[in-house]
Amino acid sequence: MRLTAQLGDLTTVDVDVIVNAANSSLLGGGGVDGAIHAKAGPRLVAACRELRRTTLPDGLPVGQAVATPGFDLPARWVVHTVGPNRHRGQTDPALLASCFTRSLDVAADLGATSVAFPAVSAGVYGWDGDEVAHVAVKAVRAWGADGDRGVVDVRFVLFTERLLRAFEQALAQD
Repeated sequence: MRLTAQLGDLTTVDVDVIVNAANSSLLGGGGVDGAIHAKAGPRLVAACRELRRTTLPDGLPVGQAVATPGFDLPARWVVHTVGPNRHRGQTDPALLASCFTRSLDVAADLGATSVAFPAVSAGVYGWDGDEVAHVAVKAVRAWGADGDRGVVDVRFVLFTERLLRAFEQALAQD
């Protein structure tokens, strides 16, 4: 599996799956979540409302993942994951790692070969970008080492130079 980091806009990346750093309601928000909902169009929020109505009435739990179509995005699917919120005392790195591994599980189940991640929880959820990068790279590498699951291209698509440097450093070290 190839892991790379790049500066860019996740909503424009041509991959099978983009991962959304969602909130548990799945109904949109700020940052990456808001940008994905805006670019995907109104059918995304309708699909998320249907998930809430049918299988996730209490919302998506932290560390878990669920898929919807990508609608107006270049990506075929969006895998939504809820990162831990450090401001709410959710400081366990295993919860953060689960966001990456569960997203990859869902992507593999969809038959995806390429996945693009943001820096889950590094924004308003208060996690340090260096820590997110380390946890993410370690989790993705461990997931990939567990056998061939079809995903061959994992990209970390970062919105700032600072996050890009953090992920480049983690990729070089971990």
